[in-house]
Amino acid sequence: MKGNVLIHNATMLLPGAELVGDLRIREGVIETVSSTPLEPLNDELFIEGTGLHLLPGAIDPQCHFRDPGQPEKEDLGSGSAAAVSGGVTSFLDMPNNKPSITDMAGMRMKLDTAAAKCVNNYGFFIGATPDNVADLQEAVGTPERPMSIPGICGIKVFMGSSTGTLLVNERAALDNIFANTGGLIAVHAEDEQRLIERFEAIKGRTDMAAHAEWRDDVTALLATQLAVELAQQHDHRLHVLHLTSGIEAEWLEGITTLPSEHSGEGAIITTETLPQHLTFNEHDVEAHGTRLKMNPPIRYEADRVGLWNGLNTGAIQCIATDHAPHTLDSKALGFPDAPSGMPGVETSLAVMLTHAKAGACTIHDVVRWMSTNVADCYNMIGKGRLEEGYDGDVVLVDMHNPVTVEDANAWSRVGWNPFQGRALVGWAQVTIVGGVPVFERTSSTGPKGRLLVEPGSVGEPLIMTPWQ
Repeated sequence: MKGNVLIHNATMLLPGAELVGDLRIREGVIETVSSTPLEPLNDELFIEGTGLHLLPGAIDPQCHFRDPGQPEKEDLGSGSAAAVSGGVTSFLDMPNNKPSITDMAGMRMKLDTAAAKCVNNYGFFIGATPDNVADLQEAVGTPERPMSIPGICGIKVFMGSSTGTLLVNERAALDNIFANTGGLIAVHAEDEQRLIERFEAIKGRTDMAAHAEWRDDVTALLATQLAVELAQQHDHRLHVLHLTSGIEAEWLEGITTLPSEHSGEGAIITTETLPQHLTFNEHDVEAHGTRLKMNPPIRYEADRVGLWNGLNTGAIQCIATDHAPHTLDSKALGFPDAPSGMPGVETSLAVMLTHAKAGACTIHDVVRWMSTNVADCYNMIGKGRLEEGYDGDVVLVDMHNPVTVEDANAWSRVGWNPFQGRALVGWAQVTIVGGVPVFERTSSTGPKGRLLVEPGSVGEPLIMTPWQ
């Protein structure tokens, strides 16, 4: 479904500028951006934007929507609904499902499921194993003949054990993947051998502080350095997922760059960080326990500051959520038995806009980190900008009225959120995908809001050009 919409008198975050005016979407594409009022047409929906900020829809490049295999936690339908409730108009989903998605049959199944369930745009990673290079090539091509299939965004490599069964930690197997596949490789960077060795030191402990001590920053740095070495050796496109440590951000400075700003020589390497790691520190982990347990872990205040520095210097290009829901019953098992991961897709934009409101960054920064730069990192066509000719995926947010996060208002199927109790601004008032309003939050709906469309009626596989 494509739509026609006129948004009137909103504060629009354009590339490099802020403009109060009107924006028209025709047949799903931004047709006009104007500083003067536009005359409404008979076949378009008129939306009053006075007092609201209009942003390009957020793009979340790392979600775990648990489909197939764990519907009690999430599926693509509930995850997509949670996403649009937070102003996320496109997402990329990970392959550590049950069963893991490691071949084209699995990828086709997920694409078909998304087409039937989602209300926003979608893309999927194929999972790497030590011996499935031929399957990876079928999805992304080879170095000599890279290809891009709509809805397939790249290869996911777990270099260290996390949630699920996927693991590729031996150098020879990693080298084979980097040497013989096309496309983008995204890595969960933790050194498996160091994890095994360090576990002995925390075995038997039940305090959450042990988690960050075990999966320490050197564990992350070693794997990041190996991934960068292999990418540079094979001139391969690399994205380092969920950066969590200050030493990684500092080490990557001068190595990472946006694809659009790349000189044309050597490997293109990018990275991301998460709202959780930009907000929480060791004191929050102590206060909230296993609700904040994830891999790699939330670390220390110095790391939180270091990640902000990395964003501001450009060493870190974008922001994801690593939305990875688990039930509260499983989270209540305590350390170390509680699973790692937490919801995040429905509060990520509001969390970052609240940081902007507090002066930690600007709204333009949030747009770059959560929309424009994500589209850049993945060669997405038509996404991430309020600009004529770009897709009509936009969100109207309220930057003035804070609303407190309550578990009861969660759209994620697990029914809780790590930011419970925090007052946030920047909540999505209307989320629009392809010119079709898919979600609204008004005085009559209350803070939870409501979906406006049926599952599968809006959204499409993301188009991403191949990597040369």
